[in-house]
Parts: sequence; C-alpha cells; structure tokens
Amino acid sequence: MSQVLTSIGLALAGRAGARLASGMAIATSRSTLLRLVRALPEPQVTAPRVLGVDDFALRRGHVYSTILLDMETRQPIDVLADREAATLAAWLVSHPGVEIICRDRAGAYAEGARLGAPEAIQVADRYHLWANLGQAVEKTVVAHHGCLRQSEPVPDGGDDSASSAVSEMLPVEPDGVLDVCGRERPLVVRTRQRYSDVQSLLAQGYSLGAIGRELTLDPSTVRRFARATSVEELLVKAVNRTSKLDRYKPYLNQRWNEGCTEAARLHTELQALGWRGSVQAVRRYVHPFRATLTAPPSAPPPPKPRQVVRWMMTKPDNLDAEDALRLREILARCPELNATAEYVREFATMMCKLRGDLLENWMCSIETSDLPALRSLVIGLRRD
Repeated sequence: MSQVLTSIGLALAGRAGARLASGMAIATSRSTLLRLVRALPEPQVTAPRVLGVDDFALRRGHVYSTILLDMETRQPIDVLADREAATLAAWLVSHPGVEIICRDRAGAYAEGARLGAPEAIQVADRYHLWANLGQAVEKTVVAHHGCLRQSEPVPDGGDDSASSAVSEMLPVEPDGVLDVCGRERPLVVRTRQRYSDVQSLLAQGYSLGAIGRELTLDPSTVRRFARATSVEELLVKAVNRTSKLDRYKPYLNQRWNEGCTEAARLHTELQALGWRGSVQAVRRYVHPFRATLTAPPSAPPPPKPRQVVRWMMTKPDNLDAEDALRLREILARCPELNATAEYVREFATMMCKLRGDLLENWMCSIETSDLPALRSLVIGLRRD
C-alpha cells in the first residue's frame, strides 16, 4: 500500500493524489502523500556525457536557479541553487565525465563550464541562438518603427489643390509620438525624462538600487531603463499604441462623405455601434475634414513591432497570404528591415541545414552593415 501511495504522490503530488486515492477506495490525505514522497532517498546523480545547462525560474522575475539535464535522455538530473559560475563549476568538478556542455549563452555559464570542465566542448543550443537573433531583430524593427506605418491615402480624382489640402489637414501623429493636438504624449515625455535621469545617474557611478531609491522607481523599471541602448527602445509601446477609435474610423469617413458632418450626430451613431468614448474624440478626428469637406480612406493601423518580428522569424511558406503581403510592403518601404529579413533567412538556413561553414561570411557581412543590434549579436557570437 505504501508503494502504491508513493507512486500516486510522485505522479500527482498532494491534493490531486488524494482525490485519485479516494476514487480507488484508499483513505489518505495530501499530507501523507507528500510525507511519503519526502521520505524517498535522493536519486544518485551521475554525470551525463552531454549536459544541458539553462536557468530555471523558482519565482519568475525574482528568484532563479540553474537546471541541469541529460541531453541524451532529455531528463532533468539536478537543480543548482543559483546561476553563478562558481556553483556550476563546483558541480562539474564533483561530477567528472561531461564531454559536451549544451548551454544558455550567459557568460556565467561559459565561465563555470570553462573552470569546472575545461576539456568539455561548449555548445550554444539552437533555442538560445534563435532567441538571441529574435531579440536583435526586434531592436532593429523598433529602431525603424516609422516604416511600419503606411502613408495616409488621399482620395482619387479632384484637383491637386484639394488633394494637397486634405493631406495637409490630416491629423498628424508622426510615429505615434504626438497626440492629435500636436503635443508629445505624456507617456512619451515621462519615458524620455526617466531615461535621461537613469542614464545620468549611471554615468555618475550610482548603483541600480541607489538609482531606484533616488528616483523612487521599482527595481525592474530601473533595470529596463539602464539596459536600454536608446530611448527609442523604451518608446515602442508608446509610439505604436492604437486608438480605441481606430476600428470606427472607416465608418466615420464613410458617413462624412455621405454628408453627415455633425460630430454630435456621428458620436450618437458610434454609441449605437459600441463606442464608449467622448464626443471630443470624434470632433478632433473629423475636424481636419472640414477644410475640404471630404474624408480620405482610412489607412489600417500599423502592425506591432513584435508582430513584424514574428513574420520575419517565421518560415515564409508558413505565413498566410495576408501576413506575407503586409511583410513584403514593409520590407519594400525600409531597406534596413529588408536586409534584416535576408540575414534572418540566411541564419535559418545555416542552422537548419548545418551549414556552419557559412557563418564567418554571414558575420562579416553584418559587421559592415548599418544594423547596430545585429552587429552587437555578432560581437557576442565572436566572444563565444
């Protein structure tokens, strides 16, 4: 009976195990099951030939450890208390025999592997290589987020002066930094100020904790502002924020062109469609149309940078037709993003077809390009 309960406890732990045992007519409690599991002797850990090393969240965002796996059996074999190089090195010294270490690309793991198993071959696993490339691509897309926004179309026909007037009177929100009144959005102003303050204190030698106390900021916020290479990285959410009115703009344009030019009436009609915003938002949007009495077709909202990254990192054959078309339009507008997409395809070919002989040319090409985020990735690869 103890063996049966122990097996149930190992498979399902406390509460779920107790419910299963009750269904099998075995009266027990969750505490008994957990006590039986704790009474088991610790399994003997033997060093595998191929060791996997990665970080492991005990409490996401706060407490991390290191998980070790046998890469040939794909089974976890141990969990270390932290992510320090000395901890990994000590484990490797006490468990000799590791020939290959497939690891996270963190510098601490590289140092720990070098100290604890100097004869072992270190391998950067495919997941982390692809993830690091994705991070570099995302930084590049953020730096060129203006290319994601289509030019506002003007109506066909009519004289050139009317078209020009419509173009000049459209609500201008360059890259989403300004609001409809032409002022910088409060979030943008606050982000710029915080970035300036954090970088200034860092230059003065303040620690991250001291900066948090000085500026009354959460530690995670301080880390984010300190690690950012430019304020544009931090502005990505602000500059690509969509308006709640976006989904109703085609309807407003259509009704305006049909002759309904009263903002109050348009607001009432939108309320019937589910709009919960104010009449002032509607009035601000339609105000530029009064110069020409014609509303242009609404351009679709720009895609989020992370969405564009996903399109670029997905195998072209697996993209649906609409996403593939929007990606082609974006790449046609931006030579830098087009070059980035080409580098992604080349890296995917190297990784999937095991063409490591192409890596040196790929890195040399990026080093001569005007893509700082990808150049930073190459610096890390060369350091590895």
